[in-house]
Amino acid sequence: MRFMNWVGPMVLAALALTLVGVAPARAEWLKAESERFIVYGDGNPRQLIAYTEKLETFDRLLRWKMGLPIDEVPPRKLPIYLVDSAGLRRVSPAIGDTVAGFYAAREEDIFAVALRGGMGDDVLLHEYAHHFMMQNVPFAYPAWFIEGFAEYFMTADINETRILIGKPNEARGSWLRGTTWISMNDLLAKRSGEVRRRNATYYPLAWLTTHWFMGNDARFNQLRAYLLDVGAGGNAIEAMPRATGMTNAELRRELRGYMGRIPYMEIRNFFPRAQVTVTPLAASSRDFLLMTQRLTGVPTSHSDSTLSEVRRLAERHPDDPAAMLALGHAEMHLGDRDAGEAVLRRLITAHPDHVEGHQYLARSLLERAAEDGAEVRPLKAEAQRLLGRAFELDDANYRTFMLLAETREGSPGYPSENDILTRELALQLAPQLDKARIDMARTYLAAGRREDAIRTIEVLANDPHGGDDAKAAQALLNQARGLSEAEALAEDAAADSVDEDPAPQGN
Repeated sequence: MRFMNWVGPMVLAALALTLVGVAPARAEWLKAESERFIVYGDGNPRQLIAYTEKLETFDRLLRWKMGLPIDEVPPRKLPIYLVDSAGLRRVSPAIGDTVAGFYAAREEDIFAVALRGGMGDDVLLHEYAHHFMMQNVPFAYPAWFIEGFAEYFMTADINETRILIGKPNEARGSWLRGTTWISMNDLLAKRSGEVRRRNATYYPLAWLTTHWFMGNDARFNQLRAYLLDVGAGGNAIEAMPRATGMTNAELRRELRGYMGRIPYMEIRNFFPRAQVTVTPLAASSRDFLLMTQRLTGVPTSHSDSTLSEVRRLAERHPDDPAAMLALGHAEMHLGDRDAGEAVLRRLITAHPDHVEGHQYLARSLLERAAEDGAEVRPLKAEAQRLLGRAFELDDANYRTFMLLAETREGSPGYPSENDILTRELALQLAPQLDKARIDMARTYLAAGRREDAIRTIEVLANDPHGGDDAKAAQALLNQARGLSEAEALAEDAAADSVDEDPAPQGN
């Protein structure tokens, strides 16, 4: 999970009236759904529609700028929760006071939560840019561009007639004006976590470099050449002079000059207006909509209080499917697994088309199968039956494919071609999920497909937000390349020693 800290016309009216007429008296939450997003909010339906339309325009902007078909739709819509500060704490009880939102890619869901307006908008656009890149990246981009891309686009100013792109980020600019810059070698070759402790200008310089490249067509073409070079295996430091025709020291001086005249671009908003439908949610959503998201990643320090609260709230809605799902989920991970499974069995009996109910019960059975002394075969067989039903109900759900692949681990002949295909479908549906990528790479390695493993895991190894998962990805990458940790460190050291001011080689 990534936290972002920031200190420092008639149709709509008719829809709003219709919603007022049909919404239950106690229902406060609304769901707006478009081609790419599901946006939840407890505010005005007109504002919720406008916000969803803005997100759709932002997605099309990214597609247009990166040369992708603007009407292409991802296989999964991103759920977004617009909340106040109390809502943020309800999803993440340990969250800091200065956090305006976060994005979470977890095995049980991939979603974003943000404060309504202001700094929350910046957070959401930044994080969606990362989400978009992971969905559409054709090969492993260098870490500085992953971060610079999100920083560049998060300041997009969108209204119905025009879009401003590349507006200066004052916070990043002040850091660059008041702090010694990291070297270009560190920017180009290092993941941000490796240099941030030594200097605070990694993010600002990544933003500035991206902004410079995005500033006109000639430089944007140089950026494309650079990314293709690195993606094909070129040294990230040596590739820059090949792309720009300047030494890296000359590029650094160019960027310093660019600081004094940072332009931004205005374009006409020519993108088609998104179609958005709004649905009022049941009264139980006040208790469980955000709590369900908390349950996908409860901090250990809040496990007991979360379980107690879910049990208390479930008593208000004993036959509500959202309440049963939350209670079953909470019990299986935080309390009494037997009780949790009993609730989930009651849920899928009363609601046989409940996909998540089948998935969570299968997950619990697989966790039982991993325990010492467990009867593995019958547990996995039941899990496979449940997941088969989940697939019948929704044949494009990444969780179902991930769990189906798990039921096959350790079986004779694993991984088979079908096992590999199952993992590939999970990753195709959820390329933002670290676990899906790591599991895919491990499966490729087990099948002897080293090049496929390298291609899959490089993306995560370069992720500036990867944390422990990026470290695990680097270890898998070393394994796929046949390198020991010492040999990999020696390669990194050799990259660091590249002269920052080599003679440029072509353009």
